[in-house]
Amino acid sequence: MSLRVSRRNFVAGGATLLSLSALGTSAFAQEQRLRLLWWGSQPRADRTNKVSQLYQTKNAGTSITGEFLGWGDYWPRLATQVAGRNAPDVIQMDYRYIVQYARRGALAPLESYMPAKLNLDDFDKAQIDGGSVDGHLYGVSLGANSAATVLNTTAFKEAGVDLPTQATTWDEFARMGAEITKAGKRKGMFGLADGSGGEPLFENWLRQRGKALYTADGKIGFGVDDASEWYDMWAKFREAGACVPADIQALDKNDIETNTVSLGKSAAGFAHSNQFVAYQAMNKDKLALTNYMRIKADSKGGHYRKPSMFFSVSAQSKAIDLAVDYINFFVKNPEAVLLLDVERGIPESAAMREVVAAKLDENGKVALAYVSGLGDLAGKLPPPPPAGAGEGELMLRNIAEQVGFGQLSPADGGKQLVTEITQILARG
Repeated sequence: MSLRVSRRNFVAGGATLLSLSALGTSAFAQEQRLRLLWWGSQPRADRTNKVSQLYQTKNAGTSITGEFLGWGDYWPRLATQVAGRNAPDVIQMDYRYIVQYARRGALAPLESYMPAKLNLDDFDKAQIDGGSVDGHLYGVSLGANSAATVLNTTAFKEAGVDLPTQATTWDEFARMGAEITKAGKRKGMFGLADGSGGEPLFENWLRQRGKALYTADGKIGFGVDDASEWYDMWAKFREAGACVPADIQALDKNDIETNTVSLGKSAAGFAHSNQFVAYQAMNKDKLALTNYMRIKADSKGGHYRKPSMFFSVSAQSKAIDLAVDYINFFVKNPEAVLLLDVERGIPESAAMREVVAAKLDENGKVALAYVSGLGDLAGKLPPPPPAGAGEGELMLRNIAEQVGFGQLSPADGGKQLVTEITQILARG
């Protein structure tokens, strides 16, 4: 069997299409085709494409085409393709969007394939539940992760500032950030990224206050006072020079490449644990992970261990059996799992976790140690966000930018956020 690899660039963010085809003249007519779509950076694409090549090697006559984009470009493209009845067979899905896509009939239910073709017998039940909507399985978790703070340890050391610990509060972290900025050891570097538009950060902060982004019945889980206080906290951080100003934060397109840590604009930023490998690959300085800060010294953390992302199958697919077989291979084949490492999170399969743990390099061990060491900082997985949650995330970010640029006061930003999200949820 021969293998042909072709590549062409896409618009918007340098997304790339990689076509991998196992071609043979006689087999071409019987070729089974599969299209994948995922978000992520080049290292994720490299790993994914290697797994696709491996799958094709073991399944002659199968052709797999993969396309990837950054987070911001991904969701409009997926929505367009679904609306145009041109959806890919295998769709990378996020916990934030799975309810919306499932209830619109865009995803195929997968429970009928279990366990014969989709064997999730050693997955944590909570992670299977995380991919389920209204009693049907619509997403297979590709790994477990948790939100995290990324630290440039070299920059902290140069500024003479100790690294935060699991006990550090937001006020203490802001003082650290201001000290790094004031030290001025690196031109244009501030202490912290501006996290006011980061939904995982806001959710963590709310959970520490006994609140949530959304209630179990799909309503908004916080009030105007919460949102206003959140925006006000970050306004004070900006005023103190603890975090980057609004024009620098606006460079962040919610991906690894444009995070202010990767751009050398801040010594600390906010990400997810599975992204650490890619962050470290992009930074010459030594990085580390730590938790989101506590709101008070005695408060419990707001973290949880979540499905980093899912693979779902399009309800429009004419190759659902093949898509399910590919997904099963992706999460349960030892060779595939070793290629993937922990870039999409810690494997959900207990057997595959053992396979990966034995081979992890230093960077992979950082992510594994972080997730397993959260202790009392981690609580229960919240209910799946309701339809419209993706729009709500964009609203949090947009209003945060307006507050950052001084176009809205924190109080008005809080009012607007609650009003907008309430209206989004009402539309369903």
